[in-house]
Amino acid sequence: MGTLKEIVFDCRAAPALARFWAAVLDGYAVRDYDRAEIDRLAALGLTPETDPTVMVDGPGPSLCFQQVPGRSRENNRVHLDIAAADRPAEVRRLLALGATVERQAPGYTVLLDPEGNSFCVAEAPPG
Repeated sequence: MGTLKEIVFDCRAAPALARFWAAVLDGYAVRDYDRAEIDRLAALGLTPETDPTVMVDGPGPSLCFQQVPGRSRENNRVHLDIAAADRPAEVRRLLALGATVERQAPGYTVLLDPEGNSFCVAEAPPG
């Protein structure tokens, strides 16, 4: 039986989108670049700011952001649902990070990240 390794996002700009999601999710951060990884990127003519594959780690599954030529919203096949005790406050925080509201619904708000990937902010269950 398999186990979940990571959730992968196809995107246009991996470093920027990884930073956005690291700021969205509690306890998550862009994976540090050690010297060996910086050297590997440099040999390819890249830096952490131009890395086409960026990892975000936290208390749950890792998120992988990989640049894909021709990426469009129409091929967005996965989205995240975020639970928040104060949904309106969390939506305001995410808007300040660069998200936009696609639509409101009872109990949740559908937002778009800076590249147009949809995600939801839902009311956290009481308790």
